[in-house]
Amino acid sequence: MSEIRDTLFRYLTMLQLIPRSPGRISTPVLLEKLSERGFNIDARSLQRDLRDKLAFHFPLGCDDSQKPYRWYFDRDFHCNLPALDIPSALTLVLTEEYLKGLLPPVVMGQLSPQFRDARQLLDNLEQNGLSRWARRVRAIPNGKALVPAPVNEVTWQTVAQALLEQRALDVTYLSRSREEHKKFTLHPQGLVSRHSVTYLLATVNDYEDIRQFALQRVEAIAFSKLPWRESAGFNLDDYISSGAFGYPQSTGNVRLVAHVEPQVAWLLAETPLAETQRMSPLPGSDWQRLEAEVPDDQQTLWWLRGMGASVEVIEPVVWRDDMRANAERILARLNKV
Repeated sequence: MSEIRDTLFRYLTMLQLIPRSPGRISTPVLLEKLSERGFNIDARSLQRDLRDKLAFHFPLGCDDSQKPYRWYFDRDFHCNLPALDIPSALTLVLTEEYLKGLLPPVVMGQLSPQFRDARQLLDNLEQNGLSRWARRVRAIPNGKALVPAPVNEVTWQTVAQALLEQRALDVTYLSRSREEHKKFTLHPQGLVSRHSVTYLLATVNDYEDIRQFALQRVEAIAFSKLPWRESAGFNLDDYISSGAFGYPQSTGNVRLVAHVEPQVAWLLAETPLAETQRMSPLPGSDWQRLEAEVPDDQQTLWWLRGMGASVEVIEPVVWRDDMRANAERILARLNKV
């Protein structure tokens, strides 16, 4: 009985690991993930399970155009393994609302069957409290959400597989800074979705430094014949925490001193700009003095610019000068109209 039960659990785990088309999972990756979950079988047994057992009862496909073979479910396969419960369905419905403005359309398209299943489950439970919650609650991104950059489906799938299987990529990339096409061999280390753009983090050719590549600017992509190289000591969370996506102007923090109008003071009292923030009233005014240790990056400076006349920067002087120059450029353009 124990052997039968173990086999059943192994089959269920395999079915959970196999993605819907256009997703793919190769047999070596599937073996590795099964091993991580305590199921130790050889490649031949895995192929036999997939081909002779599971594919006979489920709409499984095998992409044998290249080795290792890659497995997938039919795109329209709707079975949830395990069955989707109501709290999970509610989470998916609310997540879909939030992610629409953040992830590329190709990714949302691949997730659409899960979102559809979640909506159908809640729609069929009109008297359930969580179903009513889904009709009355929405999650939206903070600030103006730009339309996500379109990413080619082949690009997304190839990048995802390269990350999972630790493979190098040969790409043709449109450089925004030079507006020209360049050919690289990339060694993927991570993937980050930021606002409406998804970035591949990778080392380039024989260099060791991590660079960012916007997926929508990848014009051609293929698996490289060169072996993948790991970036020694790279940690994705540490990389993000270092301010890599805030466009740092120097290492460390700077002391921000600014005068802010009442509405901004209210905003920052509820959602502080930094952990070390301090607010104090300005004598003879309803404005307040803001003091905070903030990253020396473009992201913070852009936020201050967006506040317009509601914020007067005192320090750093270089930021004060930048905001003055930016205001003078705006006035100069308006005066030409």
